[in-house]
Amino acid sequence: MMPVQTPIYMDHHATTPVDERVLEAMLPYFKGQFGNAASRTHIFGWTAEEAVDRAREQISALIGAQPKEIIFTSGATESNNLAVKGVAAAYRDRGNHIITQTTEHHAVLDPCKALKRQGYDIAVLPVDKYGQLSAQAIAEAMTDQTILVSVMAANNEIGTLQSVSEIGTICKEKNIPFHSDAAQAVGKIPLDVEAHGMDLLSISAHKLYGPKGVGVLYVRAKPRIQVVAQMDGGGHERGMRSGTLNVPGIVGLGVACEIAQEEMAAEAKETKILRDRLQQKLFDGLDQIYLNGHPEKRLAGNLNISFACADGESLLMGLSDIALSSGSACTSATLEPSYVLHALGLSKDLAQNSIRFGIGRHNTESEIDYVAAQVIAEVNRLREISPHYKSDPESKQIAEKAESF
Repeated sequence: MMPVQTPIYMDHHATTPVDERVLEAMLPYFKGQFGNAASRTHIFGWTAEEAVDRAREQISALIGAQPKEIIFTSGATESNNLAVKGVAAAYRDRGNHIITQTTEHHAVLDPCKALKRQGYDIAVLPVDKYGQLSAQAIAEAMTDQTILVSVMAANNEIGTLQSVSEIGTICKEKNIPFHSDAAQAVGKIPLDVEAHGMDLLSISAHKLYGPKGVGVLYVRAKPRIQVVAQMDGGGHERGMRSGTLNVPGIVGLGVACEIAQEEMAAEAKETKILRDRLQQKLFDGLDQIYLNGHPEKRLAGNLNISFACADGESLLMGLSDIALSSGSACTSATLEPSYVLHALGLSKDLAQNSIRFGIGRHNTESEIDYVAAQVIAEVNRLREISPHYKSDPESKQIAEKAESF
C-alpha cells in the first residue's frame, strides 16, 4: 500500500474543499473587481453584474434552467426556507397542506414545523427500508388543499436517490409545485428541472467544491411559481431575496457548476470505484455489518454502514486521523442517533453504531485502503471489549441482512 498523508478527509457530504480552479476565478472579485452588482452607474458595478450574469448562465446550464430563474441566496438552508415558507405564503388562499418525508434535511423539516405552528397542515410521509418515498404514496397523500411537495433528490446521510421524475410527473398532473433540496445531488448526478418536473430546486456551493456562504434557489418562471420573499430590503433577485450579492461566491459557484457539467460523469465513475472498493474491503474484513440506504440507487461517493457491537462515537474517536461522521454535519454535536436511520427502521443501538463515509474528488486508492484497514482494526478492538459481540441476537440478524446485500 502506498504511503498516505494524514489526516484523510472523507466527509464530503458535510462540505468539500474549494477547487483550485474555482478559487482562481474568485480572487479578482475580492480586490480589483470588487464592485456591487447593483451599482449601475460605473464600471465597477457593471463588471460585477456581468460576472453574476455569467454565473447564472453556468448554473442554469447544469440544471436545464433559464438564467433568469436562478435566485442567489446564502446557501441551501436559506433556499429551502425561501421555497417552503415562500410558497406557503404565496398559495395560502389555495390551501394549507404541504407534503414532505421523514428523512428530509432539517432545513426543510424545521421550516415545515414552523409553518405547522402557524396552522399549516404538514404531512411527513414515511420512507421504505432503503429511504425511498414512492410517487404513489405522495399521490395518495395529496388533497385539494395541497400547495407544495418537498422531497430531496439525494439524502445527505445515506445517499439514497429519490425518483424525482415520477414525483415531478404526479405534481404536474395535480398542478402542485414541486420543490427539491438538491444540495447533495447537484454536481454529482444529472439533474434537469424540465425533465424532472421540478418547480423549485435548492443548491449549495460548498457541496460541489465551491465556497461556503452562497447558494441558489431555482424558481420556475413558466408557468410562474409564486414565492413570497422572506427577507425584505431592496427587492433584489426578482423581488424574492433582498441583499447585496456575494459576487466572489457567486462567481465561484458558477465555475464549480461549469466544472461539474464537464467532469461529472467521469468523476462519478471514478468515485464509485473507490466507494465499491471500500465497501468490499469492509464487508470482507468484518462480519455483522449492515449497509444503510439503497444498495444501488445512491450517490457514488456515499457509504453508510452500521457496525454491530462497535459504538459509533467511540469508533470515530478511535479514527482520529480520518475525517468521518456519524450523520448530518448539522446534528453532529448531539449524541442522539440519526433520525434518518431511525426512519429506515434501525434500532437505536444500531443507528448509534453507524458511520458515514463521504468519498470525494481528491481521494485516492491508497487512502481507501488505509481507511479500510484502520476501520477494521478499530471495530475489532471495540468488539473485543464488548460483552454483546457474538452473543447478541440482533447482531446475528444484522449479519443475515448484510449477507443479503
